[in-house]
Amino acid sequence: MAKAKSAVPQKKSILTSASFDFMKKYLNTPSPVGFESNGQKVWIEYIKSYIDSYFTDAYGTAVGVINPKSGFRVVIEAHADEISWFVNYINPEGLMYLKRNGGVDHQVAPGQRVIIHSDKGPVKAVFGWPAIHTRMINPDAKEVHPKVDNLFLDCGARNRKNIEALGIHPGSVVTYQDGFDELAYDTLIARAFDNRIGGFMIAEVARLLKENKKKLPYGLYIVNAVQEEVGLRGAEMIARRIKPDVAIITDVTHDTATPMVNKLVEGDITCGKGPSLAFGPAVHNKLLSFVRETASQKNIPVQLRAVSRSTGTDTDSFAYANEGCPSVLISIPLRYMHTTVEMLNRNDIEQTILLIYETLLALTPKTNFSYHL
Repeated sequence: MAKAKSAVPQKKSILTSASFDFMKKYLNTPSPVGFESNGQKVWIEYIKSYIDSYFTDAYGTAVGVINPKSGFRVVIEAHADEISWFVNYINPEGLMYLKRNGGVDHQVAPGQRVIIHSDKGPVKAVFGWPAIHTRMINPDAKEVHPKVDNLFLDCGARNRKNIEALGIHPGSVVTYQDGFDELAYDTLIARAFDNRIGGFMIAEVARLLKENKKKLPYGLYIVNAVQEEVGLRGAEMIARRIKPDVAIITDVTHDTATPMVNKLVEGDITCGKGPSLAFGPAVHNKLLSFVRETASQKNIPVQLRAVSRSTGTDTDSFAYANEGCPSVLISIPLRYMHTTVEMLNRNDIEQTILLIYETLLALTPKTNFSYHL
C-alpha cells in the first residue's frame, strides 16, 4: 500500500476576503492626479471602522487617525493618485489630442481603451492608431512611433459638436480602462498598483491593529496623499499640517529581473522576495536600522537598494518638512510600472503589511533616532 503523503502546512493569509474585495474595488476606481476624490471615498469608507477619526485637506489628501490626542505623531503614508491624460484639443472631425497628467507613458497608449471623465459622466474611447498596412506602404520610410503629439482619442464622434454633446471639453481627464486581474503563482496585475497598493497596505495595517486590539503609545496618522505623480505635492502639504515625529512611507519600486532593466543602475530587486528598503540621504539611517532589525526579528525578508540624491517618493517631502522628520521608505517590487499591466506578488503585499505593522508595535516615543545621542 502506498504511503499517504503528509499534508504540506499552508501559511495563513493575513488578507481577508473582505479586504481583498476592498483592494479590487479600490484599484478599479479611477483616481487620476488632481481628481482623486472617488478613490479616496472608497478608501475612507473601508478604513473608518479601524480608526478613531479622519479628516481631509483642501486638495483631497485623506488621513485616518488613531489616538488623535497624543502629542507624539507617527505617519504611515502612501499616495492615492494615478497617472492619466487630459483632453487638450478637439479637432473638427471629433478626434481628441492630449496632454499628460503625470508621468504617463505614450509608448503603451496605442490601441488602449480609456474612460473620458466628462461633465455628463464616463465616456468610453480608444487610442486610435493607423494600421500597420498604412504605416508600411513605403518600405524605405522610417517607422512612425507614438508620441504625445500624434496620439489621439476616438470615442465614435465624427465632429466637434458630437464631442461637446457628451460633456467633453479641454481639461477633461482620461484614465485607462484596464483593471485588476489575477495570474498564476499569486501574481496580480492592475493599471494603478502605483500606488493604490500602498493605500491598501496602510489600511490593512490599521485593520490589524484594531482586530488584534493593539494599543499604541502615540498618535498614528494613516495618510493617503494626493498628487505624488506631479511632484509629491499632497505629501508636502499634509506634512506641514501634521508635523509628524516619524514617517514611514510605502510606495512601489522596480522589479529589475525583467528584460531591458539595468541592474547596474536600478539594483537587484525581484517580485516575490519581500519588500525593498532604500538607502539614501532622505532616508533616516537610524530609523532604517530600526526597520531592518524589526524585519530580522520577525523573519520578514527584505531587499536592499540605494537611491541617489532623492528617493523620488513622498519620503522626500516628509523628511525635509518643518524642522525635519526621521523618515523611511518601504517599497513593494513592481513590474511594468506606469503601464496598464503593473504586476506584483501577493506574498510581497502581505510581507510589506507585516513589516509596517511590526515596526509600529516596536516603536515608542522614547525610541532614540538622534544621530548624536
